[in-house]
Amino acid sequence: MALKVSRSQCLSWMSKIAAFLTKLQTLQADRNETSKKIGQVKKEGGDATDLMAKVSAMKDEMAALEDEQRSTSDQIKTRLLSIPNLPHADVPDGASEDDNVELRRVGEPHARNYDVKDHIALGESLGGMKFDAAANMSGARFTVLIGPLARLERAIAQFMLDTHTQENGYTEVNPPVLVKDNALLGTGQLPKFADDLYKTQDDLWLIPTAEVSLTNLVADTILNASDLPLRFTAFTPCFRREAGAAGKDTRGMIRQHQFEKVEMVSIVEPDQSAEELDRMTACAEGILQKLDLPYRVMALSTGDMGFGANRTYDLEVWLPGQDTYREISSCSNCQDFQALRMGARYKPEAGAKGTKPVHTLNGSGLAVGRTLVAILENYQQADGSVTIPDALKPYMGGIEVISPAEK
Repeated sequence: MALKVSRSQCLSWMSKIAAFLTKLQTLQADRNETSKKIGQVKKEGGDATDLMAKVSAMKDEMAALEDEQRSTSDQIKTRLLSIPNLPHADVPDGASEDDNVELRRVGEPHARNYDVKDHIALGESLGGMKFDAAANMSGARFTVLIGPLARLERAIAQFMLDTHTQENGYTEVNPPVLVKDNALLGTGQLPKFADDLYKTQDDLWLIPTAEVSLTNLVADTILNASDLPLRFTAFTPCFRREAGAAGKDTRGMIRQHQFEKVEMVSIVEPDQSAEELDRMTACAEGILQKLDLPYRVMALSTGDMGFGANRTYDLEVWLPGQDTYREISSCSNCQDFQALRMGARYKPEAGAKGTKPVHTLNGSGLAVGRTLVAILENYQQADGSVTIPDALKPYMGGIEVISPAEK
């Protein structure tokens, strides 16, 4: 992962700022000295007009120099905020997703003796997935779910939340989905990814993931070591322009402008973050295992890893309708990258002085829409019906099979 700012650029910026400060200090000293002379001249009854004009000119020059310094500092800050996190030494080196490394596979795709449908054909035949209606009211990359499919999506989210809170030790949160600039700066979406975000007329942003809201629960705070670890989970809508995905997954529910996700966020001490990443990944895997969905775990390469991540494991679920594995969860250790940006610190145990930045982690537990897609495709039957996974039956109000709609 190449850095966008070189060492020579940083040295050049530091030299420029130093030159500003030196010139300001010189002007301030000259101004102070000239002001003293004005007082002496007036005390002796002389004419201080020229000296007063000189002081006024220096004041204007200092104001202009301060404006230039602020502008330069803002430009430098913007560039520095666009430097990605450094990858862990064990992250596979590579240029793209083609260089990701498969770590393991869990579960085997079911053999079928009939033609397999994708979730688009299944959703339409079941009468509960309306792409045309969504396009009429909102445009491309939106979906309307109706009836049993809408209930199934709600059941998936409830099942995930219950599992993470009752079995995995996460605290459920219902956070805002509109946030200010500083929240997105803290987690790394701004300034680099502004074009992929939605902004309102009153300068609030729609979150692209609940990671933003959950991680910012500790922004500008000093925690005690005894408070850690903190583990949060939330079910929220997420909003993305998908500006960098033009032409990809334009059909169906795989890549939407609005989608739902159950997110996991952990705030931990630095020496616990590596272990916490494995724990978080296992929590996400547990959802897939309970749903009996075949999947694989991928270690992302440097070229495919996210901006703020130090290390990332992707879970990819088997989709028989596409005859391939597709991402359904991404679990990342950001180490202190986000904490330094948002001022999230903790006090080590007694005896240690000062504070240290916490480590933050985030992961999908899981993407709800993609889980719906995976269930439809993996649980489809020869007659076009879809059976409900056992883990979801308690949430479906007695519905065990969703059958094709009568025409």
